[in-house]
Amino acid sequence: MQKILDAILAGDTPSEDFANLEIPDHYRAATVHKDEVDMFEGVATKEKDPRKSLHVEDVALPELGPGEAFVAVMASAINYNTVWTSIFEPVSTFGFLERYGKESELGARHNLDYHIVGSDLSGVVLKVGAGVTKWKPGDRVVAHCLSVELEAPDGHNDTMMDPSQRIWGFETNFGGLADVAMVKANQLMPKPEHLTWEEAASPGLVNCTAYRQLVSANGGNMKQGDNVLIWGASGGLGGFATQYALNGGANPICVVSNEEKAKIVRNMGAEMVINRSEMDFKFWNEDGTKQNPKEWLRLGKAIRELTGGEDIDIVFEHPGRETFGASVFVTRKGGTITTCASTSGYMHEYDNRYLWMNLKKIISSHFANYRESWEANRLIAQGKIHPTLSRTYTLEEVGQASLDVHHNKHQGKVGVLCLAPEEGLGVLDEEKRAAHIDKINLFRGI
Repeated sequence: MQKILDAILAGDTPSEDFANLEIPDHYRAATVHKDEVDMFEGVATKEKDPRKSLHVEDVALPELGPGEAFVAVMASAINYNTVWTSIFEPVSTFGFLERYGKESELGARHNLDYHIVGSDLSGVVLKVGAGVTKWKPGDRVVAHCLSVELEAPDGHNDTMMDPSQRIWGFETNFGGLADVAMVKANQLMPKPEHLTWEEAASPGLVNCTAYRQLVSANGGNMKQGDNVLIWGASGGLGGFATQYALNGGANPICVVSNEEKAKIVRNMGAEMVINRSEMDFKFWNEDGTKQNPKEWLRLGKAIRELTGGEDIDIVFEHPGRETFGASVFVTRKGGTITTCASTSGYMHEYDNRYLWMNLKKIISSHFANYRESWEANRLIAQGKIHPTLSRTYTLEEVGQASLDVHHNKHQGKVGVLCLAPEEGLGVLDEEKRAAHIDKINLFRGI
């Protein structure tokens, strides 16, 4: 791998030289093991420790198929799906790999007794498979995490509807927390060249998810002037939702858990902030069996005090069980609740009278199609949306990085250096970087 790294760091290595580089038959990767899926049996969710289940080890290079590419991964990032994979909740991801393995001979490559995780990357194309014409060795890229086969008709209006739609590095093998990743060529996008490798890697999954969920016609279809309630507004998803609301002329009402996070969203430009620790909402009783509508009313009153009496047009909903009843209640008549992730629990409860009689809409949203991902990445490249990277770990520290995300000790996104030997490398457009450096560094040191 050193020759590959040297070629990348040289900065002027021609494409034909990259094409002639030998890719080792084994490479370093973060994995979970199939024979350890029961290791946390009987352990409470919060006590499950990714440091015990994530292994950094040498793995075999897979066979490259048509329409695919090998990428030398300079940096990646931690998402909740890596945490879920590492604690084997809500299910073991080996079931995904087994089903993929039954689909085709190429799918069978993914059905291994180890799972290489990670759904973000920035890096350099090393080799492309048959039929790939848009990308070549040496191209500097980032990757979105939508993996599709597109052999069925279902996905041709929206690739997220393809029956073989999967999240790369979660429902497929050969993910981005590694020195080499295998992706489909239609996952690749140009690297924003004013960003470092670790900064460029960090937006991927959450940026594209937030774009579809809030901006796209497939999600909230946000327009100028909309009042948008954003839960976890300084977090991985919420940090991008806040930026999209501000960038699109909407009015974000940012819900955060402490004053430190309130400062972050105010520094982004948000003016309406609800601090949950100050409000001390008790949406559920102590044993979590019954909700308290009086607390929904209190949230609605706090929102109206900020908006001048107006209700919410769109709720950017991702905590799930803890907040969903309140989200449905506070949305205006005819408004929209867009939902994904459910990090506080998947079994949502709400009072259907407030949905049905007020003609509100619940829209499910899951990642993004290639077009949406491309548009989201284009906004990053233009400097209109910025990464929310707060801290970077090495690949050897991937277990600790995942634990920090699991315990919500992070702000924004947590990056991981793979082949990159240190932070701060990979910038080609210093002028654009200088123009946006304060926004790029907003989450640093928090």
